[in-house]
Amino acid sequence: MIYTFRPRGVCSQEMQVEVDDQGIIRDMRVLGGCSGNLQGISALVKGMPAEEAIKRLKGIRCGFKDTSCPDQFARNLEQALAKH
Repeated sequence: MIYTFRPRGVCSQEMQVEVDDQGIIRDMRVLGGCSGNLQGISALVKGMPAEEAIKRLKGIRCGFKDTSCPDQFARNLEQALAKH
C-alpha cells in the first residue's frame, strides 16, 4: 500500500511510502527538505519493517524544533498503519 503524508513543522512538503503486505517498507520518497539527508533516510528504511522504522525515527528533533522530517515520517506512518 502507498501512503502519502503532508508533514508539519518541517521543511519537507510531502512524503510517500510504499509498505508491502508483510509490513516491509519498499520505497520512500520526499518532496522538499534537505535532499541528501532525506535520500539517506530513504535508503536506510527500504527493506526495513515499518514498525522498526517508526521505533528508530520517532522522537528525533531538528535543532530547536519539537519534530524533524524523520519524526514526521514515523508519526504519520504509525497513524496510517493504525487505520489499515
